[in-house]
Amino acid sequence: MNTMSIQKINPPTLLKFDGLAQVVVAAGGGSTVYIAGQSAYTNTFELVGAGDYRAQATQALHNLRTAVEAAGGTVENIVSSTVYIKGLNGQASEQVMAAMATAIDGKPFPAHAFSMIGVEALSGPELLVEISAIAVLQA
Repeated sequence: MNTMSIQKINPPTLLKFDGLAQVVVAAGGGSTVYIAGQSAYTNTFELVGAGDYRAQATQALHNLRTAVEAAGGTVENIVSSTVYIKGLNGQASEQVMAAMATAIDGKPFPAHAFSMIGVEALSGPELLVEISAIAVLQA
């Protein structure tokens, strides 16, 4: 039987805060899942949270959960993500982090390696947040 483990490491000499794992090691058998950028659109192409970074990030994280579950995993299997934020500034990043703190039915999104990247625009003019991710599933 193949076993897989996901180890989250926060070296004491690197920045540490809730929701972030500086290093994630996935070992053993399994498959890697690459999840396309998820945004604040519902499955009927309705925008959630126009003008609201937190609401849009919450919907994007919800969509990310739906995507990883479709592959047979859970949000605990997400090892890395990239958060693209239109017009990134301190307030926008605070709102995205606030969304991450309550995104999973009022609970924090599991810690994983992630980067926040400021961008000029996303695929739609009303979009403020998009999140792509990588998950590792057990064999």
